[in-house]
Amino acid sequence: MREMEFKMEREGLVKTGDRITVSEGVLPSSWYYTIEPAIAMSANYELRERLSVREGVVKEVRTDESGYTVVAEFDE
Repeated sequence: MREMEFKMEREGLVKTGDRITVSEGVLPSSWYYTIEPAIAMSANYELRERLSVREGVVKEVRTDESGYTVVAEFDE
């Protein structure tokens, strides 16, 4: 299992246990992931950190000073 964190701006878009699908975005030297449909966005990752799967499960949704953090698990 691999865990990743995503930044979410609005409350209640996903909840613990939800199945999610992510899309991959490309920057000149890194990749990022978005929970579809544009619910939350990950940090940037290097080539060696790219996801090999696109579906996961929400493990936790935390409230913090900058909004909400979605922790998702992926089978890889």
